Amino acid sequence: MEDSLTLSGKPGLRTLSFVAGVGMMVSSIITVNHFYAANYPESLYEGSVCDINAFFNCDSSAFSMISHFAGIPLGYFGLLVGALVVLGVLFPSAKFERTNKTLAMLNAVGVVVLFLFSALYLRSLCLYCSAFFVSALFSFVLFARYGIDRNQPNRLARYSRPSSLHLAAFGGVTLMGAYGFAEFTEAKQEAQSGGVAARVVKEFYNLPLVASPSVISPFWTAKATEEFEDAPIRVIEYGDLLCPDCLFLTEQLDRLKEEFSGKVNIAFQFFPLEAECNQVVEKDKHPGACDLSYMSAYDPNKFLQIHDEIWANFREAKTSSEWRSELARRYGVEAALDNAETKELVDQIINTGVEYEKTSDSYSHGIRSTPTMILNNRMIIGTLPYEQLRAIFQALLEESEGGEREFMENWVGTGP
Repeated sequence: MEDSLTLSGKPGLRTLSFVAGVGMMVSSIITVNHFYAANYPESLYEGSVCDINAFFNCDSSAFSMISHFAGIPLGYFGLLVGALVVLGVLFPSAKFERTNKTLAMLNAVGVVVLFLFSALYLRSLCLYCSAFFVSALFSFVLFARYGIDRNQPNRLARYSRPSSLHLAAFGGVTLMGAYGFAEFTEAKQEAQSGGVAARVVKEFYNLPLVASPSVISPFWTAKATEEFEDAPIRVIEYGDLLCPDCLFLTEQLDRLKEEFSGKVNIAFQFFPLEAECNQVVEKDKHPGACDLSYMSAYDPNKFLQIHDEIWANFREAKTSSEWRSELARRYGVEAALDNAETKELVDQIINTGVEYEKTSDSYSHGIRSTPTMILNNRMIIGTLPYEQLRAIFQALLEESEGGEREFMENWVGTGP
């Protein structure tokens, strides 16, 4: 029998292949869990926490077009490949190894494509995905260096001799698992506007009341009344114009502004996570966020246009100082970066972050990351899907129109 990765008498090689397979499985499971936690949280307190800086950010991937295929998390396919590698070590055969070698090559090509897409298009990289990339490429190198048929003179033949029987069996399992994941995702989506939404509303009303900041930003993205406090739904959004999670929240709020038109005020409270202008938190994640804040605040009449254009061109805004300079030129706000009055106003807004008591021993103040919302005087740290925010908005509107007793009775028996 030909000496190979799984058929040789060298236990060290089989162990390395086993480790590579387990690495793919573990990182894929974590990636799938993160996908669901980010897109379909089951509680106000559950969500995604993977935002090291502007580049190493898992949420960008979780909210992107490559996070799933027809509702099936992309990590599911990585999980299967890793499982096959592990099974190939535990139950070795020449046909199994040839099949895994072919899959390892295809997987390596896919990994390179995903890496390039993340790095060059999304301009961010998920650490969970990166762990899978490393494990997958390591597995491919093992198959290429020590795998069966490695001495074949025809390079294509080295990787193109999978077992038809094995492929058919694996394909059938893949389709069954994919169907299950698609059904699970659909159920998660439906739950967002059902029992999960009810639970989130109940949790929202159990949050402690907090005061509005001493300075409410005059820069509003939705305006129902002249006085901020007069609207039935009031959102003070502490945001960073280069924060990917803030982009996700903006997309949800844009839908809700249309649906609850005339009922909601939204004040954009500048809170750039850049040390150049923000001394409230010890984070320096998004270079350029301070400049964009000043540009947006320089001319109140142009704020909303600049705000919307930044979000519409988020990738360029985040990665290109030239794009930001061109933005300032087109809107005639170049002087913003040296305007003392503008900087003073933005600094006042930022410094309201110290007015909230810390929510964790790990942070000095309650306002410590973006996005953070003060929604009708209750603080929500992080993002929420549209269905959950809509449920809260609807509850607040019903409360303002029908009274607290009638509102609370509507949510009796919703569970913990």
